[in-house]
Formats: sequence, structure tokens, C-alpha cells
Amino acid sequence: MSRQGAIEETVARCRQQVNAAIDEDLPVKHPERLYEASRYLLEAGGKRLRPTVLLLSADSLADVEMGSLPYRSFPAADRRDVDVLSAAVSIEIIQSFTLIHDDIMDDDDVRRGVPAVHREYDLSTAILAGDTLYSKAFENILQTGAPADRSVRALSELATTCTEICEGQSLDIEFENAAEVTPEEYLEMVELKTAVLYAAAASLPAILLGYNDAVDSLHSYGLDIGRAFQIQDDLLDLTTPTETLGKQRGSDLVENKQTLITVHAREQGVDVDGLVSAESVETVSEAEIDDAVATLEDVGSIEYARETARRLVESGKDHLGVLPENEAQECLVSIADYLIEREY
Repeated sequence: MSRQGAIEETVARCRQQVNAAIDEDLPVKHPERLYEASRYLLEAGGKRLRPTVLLLSADSLADVEMGSLPYRSFPAADRRDVDVLSAAVSIEIIQSFTLIHDDIMDDDDVRRGVPAVHREYDLSTAILAGDTLYSKAFENILQTGAPADRSVRALSELATTCTEICEGQSLDIEFENAAEVTPEEYLEMVELKTAVLYAAAASLPAILLGYNDAVDSLHSYGLDIGRAFQIQDDLLDLTTPTETLGKQRGSDLVENKQTLITVHAREQGVDVDGLVSAESVETVSEAEIDDAVATLEDVGSIEYARETARRLVESGKDHLGVLPENEAQECLVSIADYLIEREY
């Protein structure tokens, strides 16, 4: 089996366990419409990459065979059982919460190949669904059975992460109307908007299981690979067919989103605002996107973004030296590479 095939198999195994835990931790109950809307994007798909990072981090810290122990009763450093799967669910439902609210703010129609929550239901229900997921994430992180001091620290980590995500989203909105954004400013924005959730996923097991010496290194690993993940997403928005993406290719350009690609292109003198003339994702043509991508390739902006993502992944992997050398640690290395090699 290829390395990518092995990683996809590991992700699929973790996804299956996380999906089962979501069914248990976030059941549809009264009022049914609210909980159906809350679960809508969770049921629409998603790779569950962030909770996979969390479960692999737990496996590696405990130096056990991947998936050999029940994550609902996982031995901590002091041998106390901790439910790390509850933490994995917290991470995934925070991710879903951000997607619901992102789609509302961007007025997007489609997510994961299905209508956005505010389109499938209505705006008010979508806002409440996002808020419900946000609250449930904190409920879940307090259900791990970890000692009180670790639970409080984990809760603080998750709360800080959510605040930072909002800060990153605010910067992203500001950048849409900014005359100039530097690469450093862009990387700060994606660190907050995207990478901090990967950082929380990687470091929460160390907090909950009592491996304090590993927390900072795993957090740094998550920040680096999370930023690389977002850069790859920006690249895929331009290079992956619409049918595979589940949304219109080139939508970031049409919506004037700042990406590392466009930031670099502006520095090379490209009129990024003039790359596409379409006023909406519904009217943009594939030919127009093709021409825009060709321009970005010619000035080296596509390769610049790819090289930056590769550099961040290598930096992230360097932080994994804090972990025991075992199969789970090797998988975390491979997942870092996978994040910038994936095609959707």
C-alpha cells in the first residue's frame, strides 16, 4: 500500500470512530429541527483530519499500537482513564460551527457538495445550530473524565482557540477591502482562523493525559501544519475541478479573498482585482479561471505558495521529536505531508 493509501486508511479508521461518537454525543432530540441542522454538515461528510490528529497524538504519547485501546477509556500518564474521543468530538464540532457561520458571512450556497445550512434550513436556524455546536464543544471537553486541573486547562485551551478563530475570521473580512496585505499578515490571519484548531487537536491529548512536557511542541506542530493546510486549500481552490471541490473553482478570486497566492502576485505587480471580471461565482467561467491561474503561475505565485506550505510542513515535523518513535508518531509525520499533497 502506498504511503498516501496508508494515511487515508488511518484517517478512515479514525473517522469511523469519531462519527460513532458524534452520534452518541450529539443525538437528535427536541427540538428536532435545531439538532438536525446542527448535525447537517457533520453528516454531509468531511475527512475528520483534526480529530484524527488528536487521536494519533494520544496513541503516540501513550506509546501504544494505534487504535488498540478504546478511546472512551484511554490510560493517562497516571493510569487514570480519560475519554479522549470526547475531546476529538469537541474539535470536530467546533470545526462544523465555524463552517456554518463562515457560510452565513460569505453568503455561500454550497458546502461539502450540499446546500449550506442557512440555505437548507433558514438563517435563524443556521445561527442557532452554530451556537449549539459551539456550546456542545465545551460540554464535551468536560466529559473526558480527566482530573479537574487538566480539564480546566483543556477547557481554557479550547476557549482560547475559539476566540482566536473569531479574530482570524475578522482579519479575513478586513483583508477583503485592504489595499495591501503582506505575506506575514496573511500567515498571521490563517494561523488564527485555521491553524489554531489543529494546534488544539495536537496538544489537547498531552494536556488531558498528563504529558505536560509535550504540550508546547505539539501545539507548534499543529500551528505549522494548520497554516500549510490553509495554503493548500487556497491552491486547491484554483487547481481542483469544481465537481471535486464541491464548490465553484476560483471562488476565492471572484470574492476578492486574500490568499498567499494573490498577496504574492500583487507584490509582483499583478492587478489581482482584474484577473476575473465575473461579479459572482454563478457567472464566472472556467476559461476565465484558467486564464487567471496561468497568470499566477507565470509570476511564480503558485510555486511560492507551494514552497511556503512545504517549508511549514517540514517545520511542523521537526516538533514531533518530543514524541516516542512509534507508528502513531510516524503517522503524524505522514499526515503533515498529506495535508499539502491532497487533491481535494
